[in-house]
Amino acid sequence: MKRSMKKSNILIVSSIIVLVAITGVFAFLNSAGAGQNKTLEEEAAILITSNGENIAKIDMELFERAGLTDFYADLDTSKTGASRHLYTGIPLNSALQVLDIDIGDYSVVIAKASDGYTVTYDSDEIKDKDNAYIAIKRDGNLLGTRREGGEGPYQIIIRKDAFSQRWCKFLIELELVE
Repeated sequence: MKRSMKKSNILIVSSIIVLVAITGVFAFLNSAGAGQNKTLEEEAAILITSNGENIAKIDMELFERAGLTDFYADLDTSKTGASRHLYTGIPLNSALQVLDIDIGDYSVVIAKASDGYTVTYDSDEIKDKDNAYIAIKRDGNLLGTRREGGEGPYQIIIRKDAFSQRWCKFLIELELVE
């Protein structure tokens, strides 16, 4: 009886050690991505990637070159009813065009946020010139960073999304998929 208890205890302790080691490895691997997210947030930059390679960055300077525009969108959250807000930003397709990126070469855009949220858009949604925007202001105020309690510094607004469910706050990366 004691022998089987001893074997059982050894098995349990060994299993715990293996699980702790696996958790440590995954935490280490994830820390590199967290560092990049923090850097992009601090730089106020959106990384553009395709096929695992960094191909461009969107920053505040690009917004100035592309020309900021004001647009209205209805924000509808689970905590509040629908409310109309004035946003300032640029159409996502215009930002890509300034970078000499043709959205027609891609089928999907995956937006990634610093909090781990991801959302996928069909390239036709991005091509629609009055639908997909990258916003930097709401009602005249900068969106603010996640650390500041804001929703930015960048947020994708999909104007034709009736319930705001596919918007992406804390935007840090756009992955272009062929």
